[in-house]
Amino acid sequence: MGTGRFRRYRAGVPSRVLRGEQMLGAAAAVVGLVGVASALTPEFANRYDVVRGVLPPGVPGAARILALSFGLGLVWLSRALARRRRRAWQLAVVLVAGISLAHVAKGLDVEEATLGLILLVALVRFRKRFDVPGDPGSVRPLLSTTAAVAALAALAAALEIRGFEHDRWQDALVGLTVVLSARALYLWLRPVSDRIRQSAEERRVVGQLVRSHGEDSLAFFSLRRDKNYFFSATRDSFLAYKVVAGVALVSGGPIGAQEEFHELLAEFRRVCHARGWRLALLGVHADLLPVARAIGLRAIKLGDEAVVRPAAFSLEGRAVRKVRQSVARLERAGYSFETVSAADVDAELRAELERVSDVWRGANAERGFSMAMDDPFREPETVFAVARQGGKVGGFLHLVPSAQGYSLGAMRRDPATPNGLMEYLIVETLAWARHTGADELSLNFCVFTDLLADPEGRLQNVARDVLRACDRVFQLERLIHFSRKFSPEWRPRYVCVERLSDVPLVAVAYLWVESLLTPPGPWARRSAVEV
Repeated sequence: MGTGRFRRYRAGVPSRVLRGEQMLGAAAAVVGLVGVASALTPEFANRYDVVRGVLPPGVPGAARILALSFGLGLVWLSRALARRRRRAWQLAVVLVAGISLAHVAKGLDVEEATLGLILLVALVRFRKRFDVPGDPGSVRPLLSTTAAVAALAALAAALEIRGFEHDRWQDALVGLTVVLSARALYLWLRPVSDRIRQSAEERRVVGQLVRSHGEDSLAFFSLRRDKNYFFSATRDSFLAYKVVAGVALVSGGPIGAQEEFHELLAEFRRVCHARGWRLALLGVHADLLPVARAIGLRAIKLGDEAVVRPAAFSLEGRAVRKVRQSVARLERAGYSFETVSAADVDAELRAELERVSDVWRGANAERGFSMAMDDPFREPETVFAVARQGGKVGGFLHLVPSAQGYSLGAMRRDPATPNGLMEYLIVETLAWARHTGADELSLNFCVFTDLLADPEGRLQNVARDVLRACDRVFQLERLIHFSRKFSPEWRPRYVCVERLSDVPLVAVAYLWVESLLTPPGPWARRSAVEV
């Protein structure tokens, strides 16, 4: 996807331009909170008597409920208004007009109604600022959901007219209506999605850039098919990204001509603003931080990449005693080692590799986005490091090339094989990599290494305890302990965001795209098929 598909977003967005929208969002929150407070407090007796004398019975009470509902809705919409969402503005106009009328109807609250009308005038006056479109793909499901809500309302009315009374049915209808209404609001406010569109020409250009400029050990993983591409004007550099829950997750960093990185990131940031996306760079190398900071991003250390130098690795010494014992045990058990490029994998070997992968995964989802391949057999220069016993595959490593050597994309073994098979495979792979002249082997990416190793302060100790409690699912600490066996170099990796307030949503989107939130079972299999 090139820059020509988007209009250029106006420069200077980060602070001054957005201040007006942020003020209107804050004003909407204030009007909403005032409405909530007004709905929950008694009315002035003299004004309330006037309203009751003019309006039909029951209207002031209903207006009070509407003021409460509209007030909560405005508080909820305030953040979307601050992000210039057009559909949020449309809904806010309706809610502000509604809450102003509700204030008058419930108790002649002229002050609150005036405050709402002032906000309404401001929203109309600055309507052109709210230029972030909604998702066109949400229109059809939105109409279906709205029709379902209307049908439930009609059913409830019909039952009421016929005098049908049953609390369980009424509660069920109310609950279902609330759920469908929430879904309708979500669809209405959903940001523009970005379906994966990789043309043959784009993949050709990306393949060339990765193979000629892929300095980062994560570069080759840009060839996954579940990523979109954003090119510079010259198409000499690009970003690989995926939009999840309104967050544009960039895998690694720019690849290609380094002199274009600043303009490429700045332009992509403008595109994200124009589409209402949050921006996050995942697994960023320290060398890219000056460029990221120059365009206004904040860097947060996410963890460390474990990198081993094949030429320097040795099985000698006490530090690697357990690894040495594992290798000797596997050799005595009759295991042998071989490497096979993906281009040379025949049908029989592929079936064996897929069998091992399936039994290793079990009911779990296939994980990976920034440091794994979606199809290990597609790119011909990737390599399988295979351990066999009597001709049967017991386990394997999947390696992808990098400018300095190789990166480990997957580790798989048959659970029936002896413990230590992975250590055996890595040691043999390091020996093979040394023989081929590779400078390094990137083993894996360990998150929160500093926090898990040496936390400082009570809050960090609490965070470490939480991470350890989740270790059964995410295996963070076990991965760190495994990597330390090979005495790697630790290279810091960062996540870059625009605002610290974006971190929670970015974290959820990151976990989702890595399939760490996909529960075991049929959902895992379905997600694997979709990829």
